[in-house]
Amino acid sequence: MKKRLYKNMVELTRNPLYTKMLKTFTASKLSGRLNRSFVKVFDIDQNEMERELHHYRTLNELFVRKLKSGVRPVTADEKTIISPVDGLLSQIGTINETATLRIKNKDYRLSTMLGFEKAVKRYSGGIFMLFYLSPRDYHRIHSPMNGKVVKRWALGKYSEPVNQWGLLFGDQPLAKNYRLITELEANNKRMAMVKVGALNVNSVHPVHLKETVEIGEEMAYFSFGSTVILLFEKGMIHPIFDETTVNYAIKQGQKIAELE
Repeated sequence: MKKRLYKNMVELTRNPLYTKMLKTFTASKLSGRLNRSFVKVFDIDQNEMERELHHYRTLNELFVRKLKSGVRPVTADEKTIISPVDGLLSQIGTINETATLRIKNKDYRLSTMLGFEKAVKRYSGGIFMLFYLSPRDYHRIHSPMNGKVVKRWALGKYSEPVNQWGLLFGDQPLAKNYRLITELEANNKRMAMVKVGALNVNSVHPVHLKETVEIGEEMAYFSFGSTVILLFEKGMIHPIFDETTVNYAIKQGQKIAELE
């Protein structure tokens, strides 16, 4: 019962009134009374949290919690690509030559997701990886590699749920939801990190504004659970997973590929 309630709180509809009420509540001290229950229902590991549970005054503070130093070790190898988040590596696949991604038996147009035709051409034939974050996961987003920040941009205004039903019945939520996109360059090739909001207003908050980024460096966080999509140019990486990988539990910092 409680788990269903909490899921309803983070897997939202496009009703702006409900969204505003929910955001107000989760930022209130009253919501902090749910923290212990939330941790128990979703089996969150308190030993990893930066602070003890009673220090989080609201449900939102708990949701965007940081972790203790060292609990997500990163291999600082120039060729290593790591997972940017905790969650499920939900899907890995090839971006076909018509620039669409086949996700959960549904086609997503790269032109809609990225908004720039030049970027669309760049990633055609490359590899995409889809990461889904559940309410229990650590919701901060880190760089998957060392690189130069080439471009940052935001698209979309409203967001539909990105859970199983949202992906099945929504209007291309992964391509049309509010999203922040960061494009990185390494070895003269580019990758794009698409951070997809799950609330009908901005739920993605950037924290990195430098011109370069190091592997494992924090780049943004979600104030509500959502999805990260990595797009790689053709020939840029060699994944350690194949296209049969579905819903593989993964931790931020875990190796997912190597640069070619």
